[in-house]
Amino acid sequence: MSSSAARIVKGIELNLGKPLPGYDAQKRMEPSVRADLLGNTTPNLSTRKSAVMILLYPSGQGLSFVLIKRQTYDGPHSGQVSLPGGKVDESDASIEGTALRETYEEVGVEPNQITILGQLTELFIPVSNLLVQPFVGIVAQKPEFSPNLQEVEYIVEVDVAHLLDDSKKSVKVITSHGRPITAPYYSFQNEMVWGATAMILSEFEELLRRSL
Repeated sequence: MSSSAARIVKGIELNLGKPLPGYDAQKRMEPSVRADLLGNTTPNLSTRKSAVMILLYPSGQGLSFVLIKRQTYDGPHSGQVSLPGGKVDESDASIEGTALRETYEEVGVEPNQITILGQLTELFIPVSNLLVQPFVGIVAQKPEFSPNLQEVEYIVEVDVAHLLDDSKKSVKVITSHGRPITAPYYSFQNEMVWGATAMILSEFEELLRRSL
C-alpha cells in the first residue's frame, strides 16, 4: 500500500470513531419516494437486520472498493448494483460477522483477510423492510475475487477517488414498483448505483472528504 493510501486509511479509521455524517449525508442521494414505499420510514416489528461491506483494497497508488451486480431474481433489488452484504443469519455471532460472511459468500474474500475499520450509520430500506448496518473494512492487498454466480452476475471495481468526482453523479427519473422515481445516482463503470447503496456511499463519501 502506498504511503498516501495508508494516510487516507488512517484518516478513515480516525473519522469512523468520531460522530458520523449520518442521515444528512445519506439523504443527498435519497430517491424521491423511497420513504413511502411501505408507508413509513422507520423499522417495525417485522423488520429484519442486515449488513453490507465497503471493502477497501490497495490499487496502484490509491484505494478501490468493490460493488456487485446482482443476478436477476424475484425480489426488490433484482439486477441492482450494490455492496456485498445480506440478512443476518442465526449462525452469525454478530452483525459484523454477517458482513464478513456475506462478503465471503458473494465475492470470495476470507473473513480473516479483512480488518474492520468501523461502521457507518444504519439505514432503513422500506421496500425490503431491512435495517442495514454498513461496515468499512480493508485488506492488505488486492483480493482475487471469486463471485458467487448464483447471486452475483459480475463484480464492479471502483476507485475511491470517483466518489469525490461530481461528474460521476447525476439524477434520473426511473420507474420502480410501477411508479416514477427521481433517483440521484453514481455512475461507475457505466453502472447506475442508486437507492440504499448510493445513500450509504454518500455518507462514506463525506467521511472520505474529512479524511483527506
